[in-house]
Amino acid sequence: LLENVRFYKEEEKNDPEFSRKLAEGIDIFVNDAFGSSHRAHASVVGIAEHVPVKAAGFLMKKEVDYLKKAIHTPVKPYVAILGGAKVSDKIEIIESLLGKADHILIGGAMAYTFLKAQGLGVGKSLVEDDQSEVALVILDKARASNVSFHLPQDHVVAKAPQAGAETRTVESLPFPEDMMGVDIGPKTVAAYAKVIAAAQTIFWNGPMGIFEVDEFAKGTVGIARAVAESGAVSIVGGGDSVAAVKKAGVRDKISHLSTGGGASLEFLGGRTLPGVAALPEA
Repeated sequence: LLENVRFYKEEEKNDPEFSRKLAEGIDIFVNDAFGSSHRAHASVVGIAEHVPVKAAGFLMKKEVDYLKKAIHTPVKPYVAILGGAKVSDKIEIIESLLGKADHILIGGAMAYTFLKAQGLGVGKSLVEDDQSEVALVILDKARASNVSFHLPQDHVVAKAPQAGAETRTVESLPFPEDMMGVDIGPKTVAAYAKVIAAAQTIFWNGPMGIFEVDEFAKGTVGIARAVAESGAVSIVGGGDSVAAVKKAGVRDKISHLSTGGGASLEFLGGRTLPGVAALPEA
């Protein structure tokens, strides 16, 4: 039993000598940490080169099996739900999904980057201005790929991203200049739920708003319940999304809750995860 290996700078550098020391006296290396397997660190990758027997744990196997289905053999219709703050964090996964998904449903602050890129006023909403061109390219690619790319139809806006702030629901843009988008509105929840109800495979990463604040959680909780009631094979990845599923009380109705937010995004985005590649026999 070792202390947290990230106390050592050699861990993140995947230092060969540090990896050899980690492996001393060890006959079998089992990696069951899918959530760390997108990192080429000594305790994930380097150690495997110095141990006679390498294996994947049962959780690792389950994660890879579910995500491979979503990549290679998704039962159609395939619906991807993407939320969170940044388009830049999701570019690879969106590019990958454009060749596979039938519908991509967008929520969270990243929706406002897409809306502002099209010349729409989004008030004080969180926006990545340096991703405007990328957002427009994604929209063009979605049209060319016949993928239905859905942006919110209505919005919960607030003067501040905190409990007790003045809020209202708006059905058109521009937003008031002194307000910001904090959640998808009820019309969007209903429209997204209709698409989700027809799905056979669902992948969801990222909340639809600032769900940590109860007043701004209705959209995320509504989507969680729609996914749970769909009957589809559902994969939910990322700490915030998993927390939202638990908050909605539907954890038991989700096919697979992924333990790796970054790892699942990179895997679905087409990257080879170093921790998985280090276990070829497994």
